[in-house]
Amino acid sequence: MTGPSGASTGHVPELRLDGRVALITGASRGLGRAMALGFAAAGADVVVSSRTAEACAPVAEEIRSMGGRAIAVSCHVGDWQQCAALVDAAVAEFGHVDVLVNNAGIAPVPPSISGITEELFDRTIAVDLKGPVRLTGLVVPQMPAGGSIINISSTASVRNTPFTAVYGAAKAALNSFGQAAALELGPLGIRVNTIVCGPFMTDSFSKAVPTPEQAAAFAATRPLRRIAEPEEIIGTALFLASDASSYMTGALLALDGG
Repeated sequence: MTGPSGASTGHVPELRLDGRVALITGASRGLGRAMALGFAAAGADVVVSSRTAEACAPVAEEIRSMGGRAIAVSCHVGDWQQCAALVDAAVAEFGHVDVLVNNAGIAPVPPSISGITEELFDRTIAVDLKGPVRLTGLVVPQMPAGGSIINISSTASVRNTPFTAVYGAAKAALNSFGQAAALELGPLGIRVNTIVCGPFMTDSFSKAVPTPEQAAAFAATRPLRRIAEPEEIIGTALFLASDASSYMTGALLALDGG
């Protein structure tokens, strides 16, 4: 068996991130929080980021209580300069970044196609597309060979609806950007992959589907007949972040219950 450098490893790679630094956006709750805690349990040092320091500080403290290393850094990923400050803070604390997870996202619902406002459009594109593009560009010079960039997308990117029109379009663009980045960064030994998520039991899902009856009806549309818990993203994300996926880049991995 060979490792990321092509040299023989002589062992099966583990789902471990010991000695690696992971920067995760939108990490104060939901999928981001689950990945932050899961990566820390796998040995990573974690930069926990969300829009406010008050929101992400408890997650960083939870990681430290587990014996891990973590810092909390506020960042509105739709702000060009705040993205730069986030990467600077990560490098100042840990020296480099091995794993970037572009998880922060918003999905405001327009009343109709005609009712899409400029503010809703610009805000959605800023968080769901501009932020990941900006952070990827900033992180690459700080990422050694063997690094991994993981974009968190949505099934709306491949099966959009009026309900998710702008959000799905932004995530479709993120899918495309990830594939372009994989082509450019592959020769540097940096992999870029995208998790295309279906329904997870997060705050945003609960707001969109507020009653148990609605949630049950939605779950019935999935082959697995249920809505995923946030922790169910950890295995896929850890696979992509670790050497277990060392020959995978440019992939769109569906994690949607079928």
